[in-house]
Amino acid sequence: MKPFFLSLLLAVSAHAAKPMNVVVLFADDWRHDTLGCAGHPFLQTPHLDQLAKEGCRFTQSCVTTSICGVSRATLFTGQWMSRHGNIAMKEFKTPWSETYPGLLRSKGYHVGHIGKWHNGDFPAKEFDFGRSYSGTHWIKQKDGNKIHVTQKNENDALEFLQQRPKDKPFCLTLAFFATHAEDGNPKQFLPQPQSLSLYQNITVPVQPNANEESLKRLPPFLSDARNEGRVRWHWRFDTPEKYQEMMKNYYRLATEVDATCGKVLEELKKQGLLENTLVIFAGDNGYFHGEHGLADKWYPHQESIRVPLIVRDPRLKADKRGMTNDDFALNVDLAPTILAATDTQAPKTMQGQDLSPLYLAATKPAWRQEFFYEFSAFGGNIHRIPSSQALVTKEWKYMVWPDFQREQLFHLTEDPLEEKDLIDDTKQAQRLADMRARLAKLRAEAK
Repeated sequence: MKPFFLSLLLAVSAHAAKPMNVVVLFADDWRHDTLGCAGHPFLQTPHLDQLAKEGCRFTQSCVTTSICGVSRATLFTGQWMSRHGNIAMKEFKTPWSETYPGLLRSKGYHVGHIGKWHNGDFPAKEFDFGRSYSGTHWIKQKDGNKIHVTQKNENDALEFLQQRPKDKPFCLTLAFFATHAEDGNPKQFLPQPQSLSLYQNITVPVQPNANEESLKRLPPFLSDARNEGRVRWHWRFDTPEKYQEMMKNYYRLATEVDATCGKVLEELKKQGLLENTLVIFAGDNGYFHGEHGLADKWYPHQESIRVPLIVRDPRLKADKRGMTNDDFALNVDLAPTILAATDTQAPKTMQGQDLSPLYLAATKPAWRQEFFYEFSAFGGNIHRIPSSQALVTKEWKYMVWPDFQREQLFHLTEDPLEEKDLIDDTKQAQRLADMRARLAKLRAEAK
């Protein structure tokens, strides 16, 4: 038997007697560098930093579509948007029996979903414990008092863990609303009062490509005043004072999410469950912090598609804990990873790959070197949020804006901020032809 498969077999057999529990901590609008352990200069995320020390942090984790609802559909189904069919915030077409919550519940797991859903009507009947809410940072309760959405996330998660049947394995998806902005509220980011003292004396750095010059380099349909990225930039970042206020409150929300993650992990440890629970912390999409003169997400730029991903797997050997991995780990991979850890057969319709060989195997397996990114014009309005596609490698990125018949090409190794478009560089003609062909192939395979 090959060492790769032998190491996996030994790791799995050690936990075979007791089914693995699953906790997915799913953050919103939380880009890849919004973590202390990812090198952020001042953000406090001690509990997630500790999670990374005990697991594997993927430094090149990306999403295949950068928007809340689509990315969540991809989380559950392990499929590209082209296959699951949620092109906005509506129901996905994939049968529930082919999602990781559906498969685990049919296997006898106690399954819960808490927080943001964003895929049409919440299917409460499909969960043993289901509570769906999002859209606002402060929620009015039946008694008339308000509770912060992250505090409610915490209360509900602890209730799930404390009141679950003790004779069943469990799977909990804790889907935070934070750090998402509260659309329509001029304050946008509304943290809890106890957090307001955080980051008061810090000046949040402005990113080097968050300026007028970078905006001018964008295709005109992105710098257009009708473009939603520009609209939301004005909501948040159009004065230095507003930028500081918005970013500090955004980071306060992140630290609050970290604290709730800490409470969940503490409860798992208290119940003696941590070493038999797969814990995944991931983001649904990246986020522009003013880069390119934009706000929010949607587009194929690095700021928008790169997300945090930490996997704490009890099967990981002590001497490998705290490792990082720089392979492309995609959101389509999370469902297959969960199913593999719970010894559940993934349906053939899932398009992602089990990530565990990247951190469990003694010999590194062959892995993807590129991936296909896709986004459909939101609501069909090409001027608000246009469609986009991309072929992404570690060194290069080829973007297509089909609504405007525009292409772009960036050499990420030399131009990580994506400022110099090489689409008209004759030296790249063969590369461009190859990437066009590869994108067309992967686009077809995503269906």
